[in-house]
Amino acid sequence: MLEFIDIGVDEAVAYRIGGKITEEEMTSALSILKEKIDKGEKLILYQEIVSIGGVELEAVVEKFKFLSDVGFSHFSKVAVVTDKKGLNKIVDIEDKLFKNIEIKSFSLEDKDKAIEFLKTA
Repeated sequence: MLEFIDIGVDEAVAYRIGGKITEEEMTSALSILKEKIDKGEKLILYQEIVSIGGVELEAVVEKFKFLSDVGFSHFSKVAVVTDKKGLNKIVDIEDKLFKNIEIKSFSLEDKDKAIEFLKTA
């Protein structure tokens, strides 16, 4: 399940993941990101990952097609909020790989810090 949430940061696209992500949910999220790109906006993401119950193959394909089409240059900041230790390590690696994007992980109890991180320029 991918559910859009309001974190009080107008520029951010914010969502919570809990369980399996469907192709429909992925397509919906990617269309919102594409709209922001088409308006010339930088992408600011808040991802709250409570649990991951898998991802439909079609959803993965949609995400890769999107990234292939738009690249990573439109991303500005990404906050990943989770208590999954393995995901925190992946976020740290992504931060080192994608030097033009500020990517940080936060624990679920530090949601407020994640939101503040997204608000700062």
